[in-house]
Amino acid sequence: MRSSPVLPPLHALRAFEAVGRLLSFRRAGEELLITQSAVSHHVRTLEEALGTMLFERKGRSIALTAAGARYLDSISQAFALVADGTREIRSYATRQVLTVSLLPSFAANWLVSRLAGFLAAYPQIELVLDPTLNQANLAAGEADIAIRYGVGEWPGLRCELLAAERLLPVLSPELAARQPLAKPDDILSHTLLTSHRPTEWEAWSRHTALDLTSASRLQLTDYNVVLQAALNGQGVAIGRSLLVADHLRRGALLAPLSDFATAPGLGYWAVLPGSGAGKPAAAMFVNWLRHEIAEAGSAGMARQNETGR
Repeated sequence: MRSSPVLPPLHALRAFEAVGRLLSFRRAGEELLITQSAVSHHVRTLEEALGTMLFERKGRSIALTAAGARYLDSISQAFALVADGTREIRSYATRQVLTVSLLPSFAANWLVSRLAGFLAAYPQIELVLDPTLNQANLAAGEADIAIRYGVGEWPGLRCELLAAERLLPVLSPELAARQPLAKPDDILSHTLLTSHRPTEWEAWSRHTALDLTSASRLQLTDYNVVLQAALNGQGVAIGRSLLVADHLRRGALLAPLSDFATAPGLGYWAVLPGSGAGKPAAAMFVNWLRHEIAEAGSAGMARQNETGR
């Protein structure tokens, strides 16, 4: 490859930049791992190519000439651009893409507001979120990991419980003002908002020994829609503790009946392909989810204790 007729040799530019920055041929040589005489030779070659002096020699000390100072500023900026580009391409080369399949309700009501923390902690991981009601085929590579809601029974897949579910009725302050919910029996006068999981209301019915057969119901398919209907005062939703926590904290929803119900095994699960070690990024994401859920639980308990005083 022929050298450029305009650009000086790179090793000469590196020697000049080091000497100009350190104002020492000896220290420049130590930094570049070459001899002091080699540094001097590179600088002389550069001065001859440019047709101007870059340094003034004053006994054992040196100083930049006016031309040298201007040139050092340009070369320093050029080297900084090269360094930035190198860091960027190295970061791109080591970047891990992690595709996460998850329910829209989990994404909208819990995960998205916390994603900045994950991205700051793991800048090398590029998250691709796929909010969907359909179950991604992990074995076929449709996603690297799935966050699913259920009892952990997905054959052929590795399932790790992230949070056991706790259920309690929630409603908007406006609806509570019009139609109080002070004791379990009061719920029979409300419209129950249900998703495709009637087992949640059934679990709460068993927990309170209250027959809900006669209660009016509004059937909705997506839990996101259930929560939106509750926020709009259209009825009482069975609150999934993880997903309603932020709404309760803001006062957008109320939980007058604070006694939680549970269902065996019901909760949020990290689901991974059953074979192989999986991506390291998936393990990092699961560990981060566990930490965030634990932190949210601790904060919720602290608020509950404060309220009870």
